[in-house]
Amino acid sequence: MLQTRLRRPRAALGTAALAAVAAGGLVAIAFAGCGIAGPGPISTVGEVDFETPLAIPPLAESTVDADGTRVFALDARAGTTQFAPGVVSDTWGFNGSLLGPTLAAERGERVRVDITNSLDEPTTVHWHGMHLPAEMDGGPHQMVAPDASWSPEWDIDQQAATLWYHPHPHGETEQHVANGLAGMFILHDEHERSLGLPSEYGVDDVPVIVQDSGFSAAGEREDPQRGYAGGLGDELIVNGTRAPYLEVSDELVRLRLLNASTARTFAFTWSDARPVELIASDGGLLEASVALDHVRLSPGERAEVLLRVAPGERVVLQSKTTPEVAGLVGPVADTNGGSDAFDVLEVRAAGTLDPAPAVPTRLNVIDDFDLEQVAMTRRFELGDSFEINGASMDLGRIDETVTVDTLERWIVENSTSLPHSFHVHDVQFRIASIDGAAPPPELAGWKDTIFTEPETEYELLMRFEDYADADTPYMYHCHLLWHEDQGMMGQFAVVEPGQHATMIEGTHHEH
Repeated sequence: MLQTRLRRPRAALGTAALAAVAAGGLVAIAFAGCGIAGPGPISTVGEVDFETPLAIPPLAESTVDADGTRVFALDARAGTTQFAPGVVSDTWGFNGSLLGPTLAAERGERVRVDITNSLDEPTTVHWHGMHLPAEMDGGPHQMVAPDASWSPEWDIDQQAATLWYHPHPHGETEQHVANGLAGMFILHDEHERSLGLPSEYGVDDVPVIVQDSGFSAAGEREDPQRGYAGGLGDELIVNGTRAPYLEVSDELVRLRLLNASTARTFAFTWSDARPVELIASDGGLLEASVALDHVRLSPGERAEVLLRVAPGERVVLQSKTTPEVAGLVGPVADTNGGSDAFDVLEVRAAGTLDPAPAVPTRLNVIDDFDLEQVAMTRRFELGDSFEINGASMDLGRIDETVTVDTLERWIVENSTSLPHSFHVHDVQFRIASIDGAAPPPELAGWKDTIFTEPETEYELLMRFEDYADADTPYMYHCHLLWHEDQGMMGQFAVVEPGQHATMIEGTHHEH
């Protein structure tokens, strides 16, 4: 039986809430618990009975038009999922009742996604980490009304990477994601395929979408009570599966980790203290693999890690309390779950394994930016009251205007005593420095989202290569989704030299 030890009083568990059920094409189970009532660390390390096979989101079907465009279809819909036998929870999903299929495309392809909104309220679909025109980005300016459709179309013009998609309606993003709307978008290219890395989807190349949630005493999914960071659930669901295990028959396995939680930060590590072999961050492959004690991912961040197993062994992916919060006390340590520890996923190796070659010493070539080409330096202060540079989000206001085909330096300072994250739409950036020091190897690759530690300054370099559009902005924001909903977000437009940004009528919004 699964037991979750909470260092605070909680309701008793019912045995009926421990059974697995299939729903919406994904197996999802959870047990009777209670939402977070306030700051307090959670630990399930060493206490989970892994009893459910990890559900693998299906690869999205696609067709190819006569002009070569690859076409996908997504339907955002409401459904129900039984997280406990006989107990029905309302959930949302794409093409099903929970989560969505994995989209996969090749660099150089043109793609179109035909999106239908079958919900009874407006939503959007944002392509997190994707380089694409602003009018295709799926931010709050591209709302899809109930019973309406939207068909964004763009060229895949970036290296192989693990991206994802999720709603981005202004003021409602946390709720839409928490309800279950999320999925992966995997990009491939010739270089990545030439490396001989694990590549058979769902077999040795496995998506791992990690989320937390709250549940009632009866086993029904409910929104957890909200703390400073937003809703922190005391249950983990991986690919829609609770207490999951993954059986593998290959010596080398590639796990694509996605923190799809709305507020919780994880520090992924292995139960036997073996190094975590990181090969890619948000925007693609690192120059070489990096052996780490843990990989920290705040909401929206991704990482690709390799796991080499021996026949018959078992090892557990965990999220542990990290040194970054070990010295913090009270609410500061607990604001985004940094002091919590969880068992996440058990990997079970078969008795006989297909052998795998050694990982190449060099995975990628990442050229440094020429700092002499920096055309503009901008500062972004993540402050109190959910503001950036002292201002709250206004859909009718352009906060920054960027000239196309220029290199910019963005200085992002978390001036508070509490953690935030920072996500930039459209581009992948490089971290030039953290409080004046070079970033560690795991943060030296391409990123689109960063965890910003309290009272710390980050120097980011990014190039806005193309897609000028004076009428439609991109976003930058804290990716703690409740913070985003409260207004911790701004807008920037990419324009031609000498051009001024305009705004779309009727989008003014005040908090």
